[in-house]
Amino acid sequence: MLPLRGEAARSASKEELGLTDSETLDEVIKCLVENFSIETQGVCDQQTLFEILIKAASNGDSIENTAKLLKNVPTANDIRYHLNKINNFEELEARINQALKSRIPLGLKKGCLKIAIDLNLIGYYGQPTLLELPYIYRSEAKSGTYSFYAYATLYVITKNKRVTLAIRGIRQFDTSVAIITYLLAELDSLKINVKKLYLDRGFFNTPVIRWLQALDIPFIMPAIKTGKQGGIKQLLKGKKSYKTTYTITRDKDDSVTFELWIICKYKKGKGKRNRHGVQYFAYVAHKIKTNLGYIYQDYRKRFGIETSYRLKNICRIRTNNKNPVLRLLFVGISFLLVNIWVNLLWLRISRKRKGSRLIYRKLFALKQMLAFLSQAIERKYQVVEGIYLPSG
Repeated sequence: MLPLRGEAARSASKEELGLTDSETLDEVIKCLVENFSIETQGVCDQQTLFEILIKAASNGDSIENTAKLLKNVPTANDIRYHLNKINNFEELEARINQALKSRIPLGLKKGCLKIAIDLNLIGYYGQPTLLELPYIYRSEAKSGTYSFYAYATLYVITKNKRVTLAIRGIRQFDTSVAIITYLLAELDSLKINVKKLYLDRGFFNTPVIRWLQALDIPFIMPAIKTGKQGGIKQLLKGKKSYKTTYTITRDKDDSVTFELWIICKYKKGKGKRNRHGVQYFAYVAHKIKTNLGYIYQDYRKRFGIETSYRLKNICRIRTNNKNPVLRLLFVGISFLLVNIWVNLLWLRISRKRKGSRLIYRKLFALKQMLAFLSQAIERKYQVVEGIYLPSG
């Protein structure tokens, strides 16, 4: 007797269908329709426009190339014409945050959670126009530029529920304190309190440390070890981790004292940073109950947000367009797709068990969801199968 294959095998084993590609596409479309509105006309109706955006995002492709690959869709120029109607940066940012919050797993809308705030930079090249300049962020050189489109995100860290709760498109004159204040305020509607805050080293400055101390929020942040001698760098010595207090004084009206944790890590063999194989890590810590020997591993949990950025980059629409509003839309869609993926894992690719849920993450990786979206759209519109030359 031949072994059963395909659907017959699944039926025999009593496997349960969890999710289809069409249902996945429907969920993404539903989320976009609920939270965004774009005036359209002619063949370029709103759903078609959303499907083109989803197709481009699922392949990490451009609008132009996506329009060429599918039959019976508007031209790239038509799509850009309608997208350019979205011209209010602040309104779009609010809608993206509303959409992000609408697709988070149950159980995250209240409680005391570990939160991370990070900064994602996308290089800007050239001379900004007056329209672009207010949204260009200057930072240390990276990939051949000092200018960037910058996005700060608020991210929750908890097992099987790593999602972005809010995004802030950085303005030219935004201060670090203003960015953090804006993002933390986004927690209010979710009734979430901060159990512990993990911050990127880019937020290391005296106003931020003073502000978080005043708010009395437990937080961990890497200290920047600048200069060849003196400063924090002079504390990176010895073979044991330790705690100390440190004061940064910029001038008589700008100083802050904080708890500094110096962590000593050993590498087998000869280390890259020190001939004895010793690496030092310095952290600003406030109201942290973590054991000194564990803070390094504890902070590494924050790399979940960087994982989120890597996932986001997989499904970010590519563009050479320098319009800050359009850039924000494309970045927002990428974060939203990751949230929808996590939410679908929780709702559809799982089973209830005593006190928790069993998530079958390996069955539905993000790339699987993106493949679902791509093939569902290709099935609807069909792909171009040949190139026809103009008559001679």
